[in-house]
Amino acid sequence: MKSRGGLVKQHIRWVAAMVLMSCLAATAQTTYQPKFKGDPARSDSEAAALGYMRTVLRAQKLYKKKNDKFATSLTDLVHTGSFTKRMVNSDRGDYSVGFRPNKDGFDLTLTPKQLDAEHRSFYADEDGEIHADEQGPATEKSPVVK
Repeated sequence: MKSRGGLVKQHIRWVAAMVLMSCLAATAQTTYQPKFKGDPARSDSEAAALGYMRTVLRAQKLYKKKNDKFATSLTDLVHTGSFTKRMVNSDRGDYSVGFRPNKDGFDLTLTPKQLDAEHRSFYADEDGEIHADEQGPATEKSPVVK
């Protein structure tokens, strides 16, 4: 039969093991689960950013078809396609939206608040292609997102 001191030591070891396992589970990174076949996102944040960009690009395409020109602001896109008033807000969680009209169309950027392997920067314009950059702000010269 174990002494009371032995039982206390065994209980302390058990508690310490459970605390260690809890800490390891909390710090373990989960692998991103693609949202659809061919999903180019590397994280849930990127998936949301790319989804936002696709929504803006679709809205711009519809806006141009109806008005024979691209919208000059995000506010102009409200109620075009699935672009909502809430989407005008440039704070998109881990990303900030940049929108600038130009002579031929527009430039759309999504810049992460923290650039890392799971938060690339994105760029798109009137051609509809989304570009990504891991090192800094994405431009039309950055690689196209596949």
